[in-house]
Parts: sequence; C-alpha cells; structure tokens
Amino acid sequence: MAASNYFRSGMALVLFVAFSATAAAAQPFMHVGGLTTQPVGHYDFCQRKPNECQPTADANGPVELSRELWAEIVNVNNMVNLSVQPRTDMEMWGVEEYWSYPVNGYGDCEDYALEKRKRLMALGVPASNLLMTVVRQPNGDGHAVLVVSTSMGDFVLDNLEMRVLRWNETEYTYLKRQSQRHAGMWVTITDDRDILVGSVVNR
Repeated sequence: MAASNYFRSGMALVLFVAFSATAAAAQPFMHVGGLTTQPVGHYDFCQRKPNECQPTADANGPVELSRELWAEIVNVNNMVNLSVQPRTDMEMWGVEEYWSYPVNGYGDCEDYALEKRKRLMALGVPASNLLMTVVRQPNGDGHAVLVVSTSMGDFVLDNLEMRVLRWNETEYTYLKRQSQRHAGMWVTITDDRDILVGSVVNR
C-alpha cells in the first residue's frame, strides 16, 4: 500500500476515535417530522429509475458505525469528491434541475451525493441509512448532500467539504431528507424553512 494510503487510513481511524468520544454530544441525530414535498429533481429521477425509489425493507434503525465502516465512508467521500468535476445541470442538460449519476466525470451536488449513496450501498450499507438531503447554505443557496444515519449520529458526505462531519457540525440549515422507510418519499427536518429549489408533491 502506498504511503499516502497509509496516511489516509490512519487519519480515518484518528477521526473515528475522535467522533466515538463525542458521539453522545449535542444532538447527534436529526429530528425529523412528517411527510413533505419531494424535490422536483428527485421526483424526475424516480420517474426514470423507479427501482431506486421503493420502500426500504431494511429500515431497522441506524447502521452500527464500526472502524471499518467509518474508513469506507471516508474513502467513498474522498474518491467521489476527487473523481467528479463540478458542472451545473444547465451546462450538462440545459435545464435547472436534473438529478443523475455523474456523467463522464461531471456532476453537481446531488449527482455527487447519488454516486456516494450507490457506492456505499454496494459495500453493504442499508439503503434506509443513506439519505439524500436538501439544505440551505449560509449564503442562501440550495444544496444537496448525502446523510449516513449511524449508531453514533447522522454524518454528512458533501462535495464542498472533504471532511465527513456530523450534521450539527456543519453550517447548513437542514430542510428535508428521504424517508428511511421509503426512498421515494421525503420528510421534514427540524428547522425546516422554505426551500430554494423546485419541489413537487409526492404522488
């Protein structure tokens, strides 16, 4: 293994220990409410890929966060962030919102998040613990991230941040996320406010 890989693995373990020591601190889990509107881009994604928007039979609570899983989460976040180059939906598709997996190495925020979700599912993480989430950035812009719900809290995989942070350690306002019981439905998050990206009602 290359020295850089040893360094990354070592850093992942150091961060895992640090997070383990503070797992019970300051609301590590999001507080979610009832069903809400589905982002229009995700609605369209579900029309194109209905098999990815089904009830989640594995909704048995947060996944156990082991050292091995933490290393995989950090690795997937790093690999996707480094391998995908940012490009807007308008540049790629000629529309404002079009959720998809990265195409030819390009994508925007939700494309990064979808790719991370797919890779972690391939590693055995239950779909019910891999939740597409819409937030508002401090500057007011809408943004999408992937939230991994674990036994030590909800962690955010973000294309704008190489570190994997607990949700309440970020500067975002959290608006809504996928339901843990149904990948095609969305629920509110405490501190929910008017969203800046288009949405449609779940059908």
